[in-house]
Amino acid sequence: MGVPSVEAADRALTRPTRRGWAALLAVLILAVAGALAVRAVQPPAARPADAPAAEFSAARAYEHVKAIAATQHVTGSAANDAAREHLVAGLRGLGLTPEVQDTVSVQGSELSSSAGGMGLARVRNVVALWPGTASTGRIFLVAHYDSVQTGPGGNDDAAGTSAILEAARALTSGPRLRNDVVFVLTDAEEACLCGAKAFVDQHPLARDGGVVLNLEARGSTGPAIMFETTARNAGLVDVFGRAAHPVGTSFAVEVYRLLPNDTDFTAFREKGFTGLNSAYIDGAAVYHTPLDTPGAMNRDSLQHHGDNVLSLTRELGDRDLPGLRSGGDATYFTVPGGLVRYPGSWTWPLAALALVAVLVLAWLSRRRGLASAPRQIAAFGLTLVPVLAAPVLAQLLWFLVKIMRPGYAEMPIDPYRPWGYRLAVVALTAAVVFAWYALLRRRTGPAALAVAGLLWLALIGVLLAALAPGGSYLTALPALAGALAGIAAILLRRRFAAALALSVGGCVAVVILLPTLVMFFPALGMNLAGSGAFIATLLALALLPIVDLLHPAAGGQRGMDALRARRRGALPTMAALVATVVAVAVGLSVDRFDRAHPAPTHLMYALDADTGQARWLSASSTPTEWTGHYVGDKPAAVTDSLPAFGPEKLLSGPAQSAGLPAPVVTKVSDTTGGSGRTVALRVTPQRPARLVTLHVAADAQVTSATVGGRQVPVDRTVGGVWGFGFVFHGPPPAGVDVVLTVRAGAPLRVRAMDASDGLSALPGFQARPAAVGVVGSHSSEMLAVAKTYTFSSR
Repeated sequence: MGVPSVEAADRALTRPTRRGWAALLAVLILAVAGALAVRAVQPPAARPADAPAAEFSAARAYEHVKAIAATQHVTGSAANDAAREHLVAGLRGLGLTPEVQDTVSVQGSELSSSAGGMGLARVRNVVALWPGTASTGRIFLVAHYDSVQTGPGGNDDAAGTSAILEAARALTSGPRLRNDVVFVLTDAEEACLCGAKAFVDQHPLARDGGVVLNLEARGSTGPAIMFETTARNAGLVDVFGRAAHPVGTSFAVEVYRLLPNDTDFTAFREKGFTGLNSAYIDGAAVYHTPLDTPGAMNRDSLQHHGDNVLSLTRELGDRDLPGLRSGGDATYFTVPGGLVRYPGSWTWPLAALALVAVLVLAWLSRRRGLASAPRQIAAFGLTLVPVLAAPVLAQLLWFLVKIMRPGYAEMPIDPYRPWGYRLAVVALTAAVVFAWYALLRRRTGPAALAVAGLLWLALIGVLLAALAPGGSYLTALPALAGALAGIAAILLRRRFAAALALSVGGCVAVVILLPTLVMFFPALGMNLAGSGAFIATLLALALLPIVDLLHPAAGGQRGMDALRARRRGALPTMAALVATVVAVAVGLSVDRFDRAHPAPTHLMYALDADTGQARWLSASSTPTEWTGHYVGDKPAAVTDSLPAFGPEKLLSGPAQSAGLPAPVVTKVSDTTGGSGRTVALRVTPQRPARLVTLHVAADAQVTSATVGGRQVPVDRTVGGVWGFGFVFHGPPPAGVDVVLTVRAGAPLRVRAMDASDGLSALPGFQARPAAVGVVGSHSSEMLAVAKTYTFSSR
């Protein structure tokens, strides 16, 4: 039996007789689905202070935010002491018996270490136990209460800490739960994740593990996204889907594993706890800056944090906790009405089923004469054009925007008001897809292009199943739904129901991919605009049958009819291009640098006490005019004189000496045995310091080291003339004790540095203009003094 002959005008999956009405219906259905999908990933409305006692109230929690984040409160500072006293008093007022875990801890993760070596801190965690009635395990509610030196931490992480305090109030106002609940408010997270590490390694309550719920913030608004889980998460994800206002995706877990980021959750995960890690991440321009104030917080985001931690704790409080880790990993994602989740074992079958369904659609299209095999092969290859072009053009667009607004180069994630630029990326992606489709649909055929788009989605689903199983659903399920809808449309053909079937298939793609796009823009930021464009392209490929309804029927026209058809087909492209330009213009117009939204800049000061010479230093890639008064434009490494900064290249310029005292290194004892020499030193800052560092010359060959009473690894070296080194955060005024075992018979040369914060009192410093701010960096505003000491061998 031969393949039937089909006119070019009929080479689409469906050709409804009332094409205009079918297009309108499809667009309306997809618009409603999109609105519901986006609404599903929005935070709930904040509740007032007079909300019922058993409920979480963002207004009540916000009072704690204001107290904790009244000013910068870095580890070891008097302001951090005040914040800790507020926490202790708050928990004690609930009838709990909080304790302060005061200890020295080594960094919580290799990723959290500073460029200058191993990180340590003196930490003071606040810990309180609410005993259960017949506990099967412990639930740990975790957030950190310290801030960075550059900002008060109104969101990061006074939000998480305050949410736990308000949740503790709501919990203790009701009956006890079956399981123990432990409130863990950690110190030194910003410094080195040392507080969480100290708790899991040293505190008796952590000995038997349990379930941890960690609360974070990397911005000022947006939903509280559950972005990380421990392994074998199926049971816990099911609880999350049932009890919480769930916003999350298993794809986020896969992406987060690739990023160089850590939180307190890392220490718990590595110690064998099970748990969930959540954060709201939009509005990241304030992250780690002086603008991260209580007033910058979206109270709805705080409400979302609190609602989830309270409901999850209550649900887990009466569960058999050991049973939660009996299953494997789950695939999950948010949809209107809740959280879809299914076993990870379904990943490969669904990916394979999607691929088979698309191949059946391709066979049926060829069988019905809608798309020959050569056309389908050509369409498959040509579909790579928008898949590659849209992300590249999105990155190029952001590059051009940064040329027009150079201050964006110093913003590592997003500008202050990114929505105009995000819409520009989406509009640009639409323009690429519309133009590509308009150019190819008459020659290649609508059915061939639709099948090719779905085939790429299915193949990406298979690839993700192999490399990132938690993300395979992103393309496998839209491909499966699109293929089934396409098969139905071919069978129904000219009936109005064919367009309806395609719309339903498109809704699956919209419900899955649109929330992903909304969440991934703030997650990866405009500096990775191409990632958003890639997801938008995948969504567009799934919707090609709907895009086709916006065009006149393919082929069959002659003369003026053909010209009008081409013009009509070009309208979507032109509209998308206009939208791109308008969105960029709106972004540039509304997101200007001013007193309330200053252009971030990086500046610090370093004094070499050996020579008396001082330097201004900056890590800025494109320094502002103000920064340019202090530093030159040629970055260079400073490792030899400032090993604490590691191999990073910095801009520098001469500065006046401030005459500040250097930290003193005193030899306490010195013994030699065999080929080794053991030297006990004390490093004592001579001024209020946020941190002290010590680095040992590489030729000393350090074989073991103890810092602050803690054994530390010595295999990490800084490079250049320096070998082993460490950074100690929150040093006690009496100094830090260090014991080194080095090669015997040679002088021991060390370089000590201490650092405080604030440049305004330094000679030669001029106040920032109103529109110039501080970049969110752990070294911004640092004032460092370094000196070398040599201790001869006996």
